[in-house]
Amino acid sequence: MEIYGIDHVEMYVGDAKQAAFYLGHAFGLQVHGQGGPDTGLAGQRSLLLRESAVQIVLTSGLAADHPAAEYVQRHGDGVAVVGLEVDNASVAYTELLARGAESVAEPVTYTDEQETTVVIAEVAGFGDVVHRLVERHGPRREFLPGAFQITEPAGGPDEKLFSEIDHLAICVPSGRLKPTVDFYQNVFGFLPIFDEYIEVAGQGMESTVVQSPSKHVTFTLIEPDPNRRPGQINDFLTWHAGAGVQHIALRTSDIVEAVSTLSERGVNFLASPSAYYKALPDRVGEVETPLESLEELGILVDKDHWGQLLQIFTESMHVRRTLFLEIIERRGAMTFGSGNIKALYEAKERELQGVEV
Repeated sequence: MEIYGIDHVEMYVGDAKQAAFYLGHAFGLQVHGQGGPDTGLAGQRSLLLRESAVQIVLTSGLAADHPAAEYVQRHGDGVAVVGLEVDNASVAYTELLARGAESVAEPVTYTDEQETTVVIAEVAGFGDVVHRLVERHGPRREFLPGAFQITEPAGGPDEKLFSEIDHLAICVPSGRLKPTVDFYQNVFGFLPIFDEYIEVAGQGMESTVVQSPSKHVTFTLIEPDPNRRPGQINDFLTWHAGAGVQHIALRTSDIVEAVSTLSERGVNFLASPSAYYKALPDRVGEVETPLESLEELGILVDKDHWGQLLQIFTESMHVRRTLFLEIIERRGAMTFGSGNIKALYEAKERELQGVEV
């Protein structure tokens, strides 16, 4: 079984058209396809958003008993499916079940009877999130032949602000971090590559990063410390009603351009205090981008053994203040530094407390 990368994420949302309008206007993710009852997807309406290798499906239930509608009722808008590209979906499905995964859907083949074939199967992941195993043959333009009608984006050519999904951050309840790490290690063959205990304003949280052998699928797993005061991870677990994806990190080759562009479109980012930037040269060394530009935009810098990484969080765009996005640029860095995670979560804490920087 080979896992090549994140094929797509599917979000269950209350209104797919409204969510697509926001992600399109603010982030440049354009609608490239749609599916619904007229394409065999009974009881739902789905929109496919794309930019480069980033694929996000937005699905809304058309009836109260549809799984998407039930998910939104329980969790609010959020990531319900993480699609993993594999070399052979049937073999991967069988192998995962043999290792202890729980079946959600057996392999199904979609084809246009010409040059495109897609095979998918599904197994349970964490919380109510499902992993969809995706095997593709033929042109990448098709998503699920027959189930999605592919369309030309109305907004013109892709802007190329983002290249791929860098990682997903996942919150789990206290006591569930180790079992979740073990699950991805023993069932999916992922490797733990980074551990950190983070203290923020009296809160404590434990974090472990797991990664596929291909290095193209990375999950940051986080649990709150029950012995410290409740904080933002507890808030997420309460408002989301259980484990779930806290943020999606989109990789860019120019974070200054990306953040500047998104800010002009009204996207709000979390800010950091000036003291962070004063200490930056001593902590990470010389940074190619002027510190004044980084401070003005609120971009954070960290490093690992291989290079630097630049990161920033958006504010949550959801009423429950659960899911948000991260923009990340890697300048050689392959993992995560020890300084930014604390700084990012301090920024998130200030957002939730309404504190001005």
